[in-house]
Amino acid sequence: MTSRQVLSVVIPAYNEERYIATTLERVLAVDLSTIGFSREVIVVDDHSSDRTPVIAGMFSDVFVHRLPRHAGKGGAVRAAVGLARGDYLVIQDADLEYDPEAFLPMLRVLAETGADAVYGSRYLDAGRHPRQSRLAYLGGRSLSLAVRLMTGRWLSDVTTALKLLPLPLIRSLGLSSAGFEVEAEITAKLLARGCRIVEVPVSYAPRTRPEGKKVAFGDLLRSISTLVRFRRG
Repeated sequence: MTSRQVLSVVIPAYNEERYIATTLERVLAVDLSTIGFSREVIVVDDHSSDRTPVIAGMFSDVFVHRLPRHAGKGGAVRAAVGLARGDYLVIQDADLEYDPEAFLPMLRVLAETGADAVYGSRYLDAGRHPRQSRLAYLGGRSLSLAVRLMTGRWLSDVTTALKLLPLPLIRSLGLSSAGFEVEAEITAKLLARGCRIVEVPVSYAPRTRPEGKKVAFGDLLRSISTLVRFRRG
């Protein structure tokens, strides 16, 4: 990796006024220069009804793009992919369930292995987090099993929200999903192309529903349907 490569950190955000400032502070605190990278940070506000875009706009090193209508996480990710100008892109959720410090080991693994994509896995070296619901955990396990049955490949965390890919690669996928199932679409299309995905264990601090957790059981069903739909690309 050369010293002039840029990491685009894209943050889809919807009604995250409680967390967005801390998320951006922690993203900006990650010292990417130690591995020869600079960064751009893009917040795509998914037409929030709270102060999320106002708070994000207070950060001079952050570009904020507000969608004209609520489009779901998939819509926000697609918008961010179109706006990004870096060499690589990493998706970071606005809720701080994932630690931005994970960017560093993920970039190192990408360079060392020559992988097509690196996923930050919640389960590679760990089981269910005590704060994670059993339904959410079992849902994640079922998606791993579904991928194994459909592709013969094993991924411990199919729908992790922390994914690192070369920008040209994610653009070439032609993403179309609207909601959280965009994570399954990315995985299905990468595997259909025979791309090599390497997982890196990352820390995970799940939110509860009262704290703003948005993923629901219906998203699991849509993710399974999306894996089936895009299993051949």
